Amino acid sequence: MNSNTPYEQALALLNEALSFGIDPSLEPITCILHELGDPHRCYPSIQVAGTNGKSSTVRFIAALLGELGLKVGLYTSPELVFYEERIEIGNKVVSRADFASAVLIAHETAKRLIEEGSIAQVTEFELLTAAAFCLFAREQVDYAVLECGLGGRWDATSVVDPSVAVITGIGLDHTAILGDTFAQIAAEKAAIIKPGSKVVLGPGIPEEALKVIHSRCSLVGTDSLVELGISSSVVGEHEPSLDPILLPPPFPSYQQVNICTAIAATEAALAHTLDSGTIRHALEHLIIPGRFETLRAEPLLLIDAAHNPKSARTLDAALQASGLVTADTLLLLGILSDKDAGGIIDALAPRFDRIAVTQSASPRAIPADELAALVAQRSGRMPRVFSSVAKALEDLSTERIPSIVTGSITIVGEAKAWAMATSA
Repeated sequence: MNSNTPYEQALALLNEALSFGIDPSLEPITCILHELGDPHRCYPSIQVAGTNGKSSTVRFIAALLGELGLKVGLYTSPELVFYEERIEIGNKVVSRADFASAVLIAHETAKRLIEEGSIAQVTEFELLTAAAFCLFAREQVDYAVLECGLGGRWDATSVVDPSVAVITGIGLDHTAILGDTFAQIAAEKAAIIKPGSKVVLGPGIPEEALKVIHSRCSLVGTDSLVELGISSSVVGEHEPSLDPILLPPPFPSYQQVNICTAIAATEAALAHTLDSGTIRHALEHLIIPGRFETLRAEPLLLIDAAHNPKSARTLDAALQASGLVTADTLLLLGILSDKDAGGIIDALAPRFDRIAVTQSASPRAIPADELAALVAQRSGRMPRVFSSVAKALEDLSTERIPSIVTGSITIVGEAKAWAMATSA
């Protein structure tokens, strides 16, 4: 390995581990963590699964717990720009030195287990998850708040037995992996519910999916279930405070359901209600990276990681409510090939008079020319075509065109990286 610094070595190892596909087993991560002293058992965990809203919900939960003076370890995925963004302690991204040290320790442990024949391989996500758990244990966090990377049943974070298991919602996404019905997807996500877990369900979960989740709750014997919706139902000794919260700017309207879910999860963990002052103060300075995030005010450059039709429709409603879209505002789209590109276009294109397309560096990105043809087919308008995110933003900035960038997490991440580089 020719990398010089520990951080560069860690990045090289993570990139190397990317070549391994998803392993439908918790055995590798369980073995690695056992060798490391089971750091994930040193603190209670709140685990969040769901099709949309996971990242926002875990950040809201971490902010609420932190506002109460608790030390919180936060684990999210994927990153927007830098790997270490996935791990925060005490509302701060861990240092590159700490990140690298933890990844290298996790890799060395995995390498030894592979040589012994105890495990066959280790994936990127398993290395990152083990590193996060080790850092949380070392820093003696009071809670770990964990975002599932994909599904739930075989996600590396599911090695924990969460004190609170949260399912934000169920939609049709990652269908090639999780199944193509609400029931199949719900079964994968409901697997995070373990004996002793308190359960919080976000609003709007389809009835077909709810039946599966209720069956899982019955199977493991949970005695605490909170369902958020038009008519909330509560089983157990604690009824959460679910009054609507007035979200301060710059939170869009769609974050209302995520903050309500986060409040219910936090109150379930603590077994007491939160006062409105605590909630408001926790939200005052919170930024949700890549979710309705303004990178520049003039001309407007706003990014949102909507990457499926449901999240695109939610973004469209938030844009309508915000009044940000004018006749001059341009929609810059970049979508991955395993997503419902037509559904995303249908949800957003009618809102804009001006549309452009591009592609991220991801090998899964739909080529810009192909995406342009699809936009033209679905909307009846031929968009501008840019070969890269950087080229698009350079030209649009020179022309001082207000822009909304969305369609995938990779597009949003590259837009944020460009903004950081050009403002430095």
